[in-house]
Amino acid sequence: MFGRRLRQTIATAVCCLVSAAVQAAGIRFIDVPADAGGPALTGVVWTPCVAKVVASEGAALPGIVRCPIDGDRLPLIVVSHGRRGSFLAHTDTAAALADAGFVVAAINHPGDTAKDSSRTDEFSVLTERPADMKRLTDFMLGAWENAAVVDASRIGLFGFSRGAYTGLVVIGGNPDFGALAAFCDKAAAATQKCQDIRAGRVPTDPAVHDPRIGAAILADPPLLDGLFTSERLASVTMPVLLWRSALGGDGVVPEGIDALEQLLPAHPDYRIVPNSSHFSFVVPCPPKLAERAPVLCTDPPGFDRIAFHNEFNAAAVAFFRAHLR
Repeated sequence: MFGRRLRQTIATAVCCLVSAAVQAAGIRFIDVPADAGGPALTGVVWTPCVAKVVASEGAALPGIVRCPIDGDRLPLIVVSHGRRGSFLAHTDTAAALADAGFVVAAINHPGDTAKDSSRTDEFSVLTERPADMKRLTDFMLGAWENAAVVDASRIGLFGFSRGAYTGLVVIGGNPDFGALAAFCDKAAAATQKCQDIRAGRVPTDPAVHDPRIGAAILADPPLLDGLFTSERLASVTMPVLLWRSALGGDGVVPEGIDALEQLLPAHPDYRIVPNSSHFSFVVPCPPKLAERAPVLCTDPPGFDRIAFHNEFNAAAVAFFRAHLR
């Protein structure tokens, strides 16, 4: 669980970094309790905010803590981070959507985060991630203290990297985990998933879908290794905005995303970002983070991540506005 002291520390830091006269998103921490569907989830919600101040550039969570929410019957966007990521990976996109009138909720996927990667190579993460997103949506429409402001008929999803795989399952994809056997044989991989495949321990339970999702943005899904065929994607008929980096990286192969685009029955709005790499989709890094995590923060020469994110965030707002009317 998110410790009370840590929450207070972050909240204080954000509040102390405010500056004047620009639109701001409101932010709230959330805890989704454990239940029969899975473990407890921690996360953050961004909302339209009545205030007109914002945390200064470089804050981990720019926004106004517990700002009164501006509006009602607001559309909801749920966010799934990448492998070993966190709910902080797309703060600028979340804030841009909130400023545009959306409620945005992001959680950490247990066992597959920057602070806890204990299950990142296990099948359990791949099967539980979609359930995490469904439980997050259940919480936002039910137990969340401000659930009354959310329009349950307008829900979208944004997923990056393994979060894009997660989103693909949530919106109707049915992965064939047995198809990974060919990859394991070819690569002689020693991951836990490959060990389970060789031992005949392949998940066969039905995938968790959520028909409440009406539109999805999927950015740079990883190499899917035959997990999906056209038949296993036949139910993915909603509007999809599919992005890919030019160069890939961290398990993402550009040609694999090209192939996925052809498999989707309702051809997505497909956009390729010139001269970009996989982590170009992650929020632009402040200097201290760039020093600590150069792989996460370094783009190809000549690529302007800030300029791209201005374009990407505007596209996300326009896409969800168009398809979550």
